[in-house]
Amino acid sequence: MAITQSMCTSFKAEILGGIQDLDSDTLKIALYTSSATLNATTTAYTTTNEVVGTGYTAGGNVLTGATISTSGTTAIVDFDNTQWVGSSITARGALIYNSSKANRAIAVLDFGEDKTSNAGTFIIQFPTADASNAIVRIS
Repeated sequence: MAITQSMCTSFKAEILGGIQDLDSDTLKIALYTSSATLNATTTAYTTTNEVVGTGYTAGGNVLTGATISTSGTTAIVDFDNTQWVGSSITARGALIYNSSKANRAIAVLDFGEDKTSNAGTFIIQFPTADASNAIVRIS
């Protein structure tokens, strides 16, 4: 089992085919344990090895503040940070997916190690939205 940070290959094809619309679709982020297998070949959200714990609901959080822009010749999408308040969970990674379009996968996040909250706030802080750091970027 492994989580590998990547933009999902199916997402790349769906962008070109006009299936994904990050401006108006509902995008979500779900958390996963170290037992999950998520990588570039992931095509859709699944509950298999999704985090279970206090303060976390299956399917994760809706991502807000999606902003599409460019940085040099790279198109990027930025999101507001998201959090699970009062949670007791352990996650190794996450999946950003499009709940408006049959839960199609967009990107896999690898936290590098298990991250835990214990009756606290679990936060995903998105990096600087530029050509080198944005989570979703097409160059």
